[in-house]
Amino acid sequence: MDANNSSHPWNLGSGDPCRNDEQKTASTTLGVRGLTLSELNKADCGGANRHPKADQVYLLEEENRPGELLPVMEDEHGTYIMNSKDLRAVEHVKRLIDIGVDSLKIEGRTKSHYYVARTAQVYRQAIDDALTGRDFDPTLLGVLENLAQRGYTDGFYQRHHTHEQQNYLRGYSQSHQQQFVGEITGYDPETGLANVLAKNKFAVGDRLELLLPEGNRDIVLESMLDKHGNFLSEAPGGGWEVKIPLRLNSGEKGLLAKYL
Repeated sequence: MDANNSSHPWNLGSGDPCRNDEQKTASTTLGVRGLTLSELNKADCGGANRHPKADQVYLLEEENRPGELLPVMEDEHGTYIMNSKDLRAVEHVKRLIDIGVDSLKIEGRTKSHYYVARTAQVYRQAIDDALTGRDFDPTLLGVLENLAQRGYTDGFYQRHHTHEQQNYLRGYSQSHQQQFVGEITGYDPETGLANVLAKNKFAVGDRLELLLPEGNRDIVLESMLDKHGNFLSEAPGGGWEVKIPLRLNSGEKGLLAKYL
């Protein structure tokens, strides 16, 4: 499909209420990569007649922003276009506090509990740092970036970043590589063993971060048992139940992330 065709059915108005009527008629051309218009018209969502290209991933590209691809996504509630990135405001927390914002909401209804816990920790630290006069910790960008499925944008909090700012943000965003590997479901203070439900693969010798309500700490996994007490060198993930040695308070639960 030709993204430069001014008669393209995906032409969209600017949508900017601050522009005059003449300007509002100006359009932004978006192209759909993957299907031609005739193929889209023929696509059928019903069972055996479903078009063979209906399950492909399709991307929109704005004429004036080449290379910025916006996915077309679909779930049981409908089809979504131009949901390119999640909004990130952690680097602007100090400014938000200064202008009088006193509450921030973390959107986690469609996310995992690991995502919610991690993100809430990051914003909690950013808020505490801002309130006590400490500078923003740029390593928080890397923690969030590691959680992102679609990447982040700070939207209209800051209209333009200089080249130096972009390099600065990109460098820290790529500095914290981890994977969620397990959930602590129980702890036996007599044996010092924690029950872990393995979500992804991890092994003896891995460096892990333990996420707890009172704070996080790093450990190196020294040994591991299966639920029957047999020694293991690796937990394959997928819901395996294992036991690992930890120092926890009785009844304490937490999450485990592996450094990559």
